[in-house]
Amino acid sequence: MNFFLETIQVILLSIWYSVESFIHLFVPRKSKNIAGEVVLITGAGSGIGRLMAQEFAALGTVLVLWDINQEGMKETAKLAKQSGANRVHYYLCDCSDKNEVYSVADQVKQEVGDISILVNNAGIVTGKKFMDAPDSLIEKTVEVNAMAHFWTYKAFLPAMIANNHGHLVSIASSAGLIGVNGLADYCASKFAAVGFAESVGLELLASGKDGIKTTIVCPYFINTGMFDGCQTKWPRLLPILNPDYVAKKIIHAVLTDQIYLLLPRSMYLIAALKNVLQWKLTALLGSYLGFSVEIDCRTNLSLRTRLH
Repeated sequence: MNFFLETIQVILLSIWYSVESFIHLFVPRKSKNIAGEVVLITGAGSGIGRLMAQEFAALGTVLVLWDINQEGMKETAKLAKQSGANRVHYYLCDCSDKNEVYSVADQVKQEVGDISILVNNAGIVTGKKFMDAPDSLIEKTVEVNAMAHFWTYKAFLPAMIANNHGHLVSIASSAGLIGVNGLADYCASKFAAVGFAESVGLELLASGKDGIKTTIVCPYFINTGMFDGCQTKWPRLLPILNPDYVAKKIIHAVLTDQIYLLLPRSMYLIAALKNVLQWKLTALLGSYLGFSVEIDCRTNLSLRTRLH
């Protein structure tokens, strides 16, 4: 195809995609049926992971729960069964350990079957300024929040590719889009998670595997306990999010194949401004919005669900 024809094609498709997006502001997208799908959720022992498990359970899925908290997973499994899950399986797994991820993944494939919806949700935060954070905590943050996604994809993506069917869900963070004072290692890990999910999604499209969907979730602070001590300067613009609300929005995004989910809606505008404003203006806006936090770090190194 020559330059002229390809340019015309891009212009026409751009117009169509824009019109389609505008239409869906008023006409809801059709939700897909995921009954019978096998859903794996990391960090499922508490918080958003537990709430997502209950939401998926109500849709008739088979659940596979991973966490380092055995008792937490037992409670999640109990609640998921009460919510209507066909089957619930749970496994102890430290997602920061590549060999353990591969080993437990093999066990899952033998005992449950292939995973068709993978939700990378496990995460930790140190809550220390960069120069105050011990090297071991920085390494752990990156291993859990970013590298674990590499290993779970390696373990479960081949079956999705073979079937050209599946859904990859990355519970990232608004801190994966905008730097936050006092969260350097956390932001780095979340920027990595977002970039990784985007890149693999593009790889799949380029290879013709359009049956495998990607959803990247970037919420602001969520009231799960992981960010105790965080406050919002302008609660109407950037509210501390309710966990139940976030879980329901994530499930809806999966059911409608939504690629990006930013919460609250104001994050779409804030993220866009960050990418076009001059640096001093960006810093001024960040200060105005309150992207400067002090965090209660009681939950350091607890592999638990978080959303920020």
